[in-house]
Amino acid sequence: MKKILSTLCGASAAMLMLSGCINCFDQASAEQKKCQRQTLCQQHNIFIPQDIYAVVGEECNIYFRNVFLAVNHDNFIFDVTAAIGKQEHKRWTFIPGRDHGGKSYKLTLKVYDCQEKLVAEASTNVHVSSADAASGKKVSILLVGDSLTNATHYPNRLLDLCQQSKAPELTMVGSHAGSGRKVISGGVAHEGYGGWRWSTFLTKYNPNPTPGARYAYAAQSKFLFPKADGKGVEFSLKKYLEKYNQGQIPDVITFQLGVNDVFNSNQDNLAKNIAAILDNADKLIAAFRKEAPDALIGVGFVTAGAGQDAFGANYKCNQTAWGYYRNSFRLNQAMAKHFADTAGKNVVMIPTNTNLDCENNFPARSVSVNARNEKVKVSRQNNGVHPAPAGYRQMGDTYYAWLKYQMAKK
Repeated sequence: MKKILSTLCGASAAMLMLSGCINCFDQASAEQKKCQRQTLCQQHNIFIPQDIYAVVGEECNIYFRNVFLAVNHDNFIFDVTAAIGKQEHKRWTFIPGRDHGGKSYKLTLKVYDCQEKLVAEASTNVHVSSADAASGKKVSILLVGDSLTNATHYPNRLLDLCQQSKAPELTMVGSHAGSGRKVISGGVAHEGYGGWRWSTFLTKYNPNPTPGARYAYAAQSKFLFPKADGKGVEFSLKKYLEKYNQGQIPDVITFQLGVNDVFNSNQDNLAKNIAAILDNADKLIAAFRKEAPDALIGVGFVTAGAGQDAFGANYKCNQTAWGYYRNSFRLNQAMAKHFADTAGKNVVMIPTNTNLDCENNFPARSVSVNARNEKVKVSRQNNGVHPAPAGYRQMGDTYYAWLKYQMAKK
């Protein structure tokens, strides 16, 4: 029993307790209850970015599922302490008013189990930009990412918001406008590619894709060019910018990557894989930083996914919603720690993990409850990691609030 108690209160096996109120608690020994009182046994299962960004008039959210790792969140009590916003059943939500602009607020989230024992606690700073923050500033941005960027919904939302009055004048840099579509002057542009990882931008090179191939636009990294001696290729942001941005270095470069890197990890190799992901992230960021020494670099946290219906629809029995949820959550924790001291190096995290409604803003369809009951229809999610347009717009809101705050500081 002592061995079991030690394990339950240790970080290495706290996964066994993620469902919160389990039968063994009803028969817990005095020693176990004491351990529970004295230790936040699930502290390592909570993660909120250090900084959250909001804009007057635009909704800002923290969804509890996204910031606390648990099998069943209904087994926990969430308690938000903040001078702003309101706490609902599954989120804290806030639409700043004019009086909130230019101010920052502390928010603390406490999590209790079914016995009302505190099991986890975390705080963040909510920075509210006024509606006219960075108004009129000319800003160029290069968005680098995977299929979430390639879908082009969140880049579109970001551009739409910046085309409003009292917003930064945004110019997007990129070789395509989604799935290889041609970039129109003043329109959306980016470097987003389905299935790509941090390392892909440094390694994928195929100068002669099959003519007319559907994914010819993604045959190679646009940042790789033949070396002068003809032996191999090299990364060159300078040559990329000469080709796609008249040689001008963008003011802001963002990275929204990690979904594909961590997707197939399991408990046995997750730590090793995360270490490799962070190493690849460092290499890619360093390659950009070498030729863009003054650009603001934003690194987006990995977004959470939909439920098991969606993962079953997409991946059959090859990955579970829980597996991806755990993997992405642990990667975000590692990213926060890894990049904690980079603010002075002009690298700032983007809290894209908090503002996405994974329950309501992912694709779903109405289907029969089963083959023998076709009259009864239910709504089942059918995309595991790619949000519906509404979810992508939430991502765009996050990028916009982050950009407004960063540009107003300059």
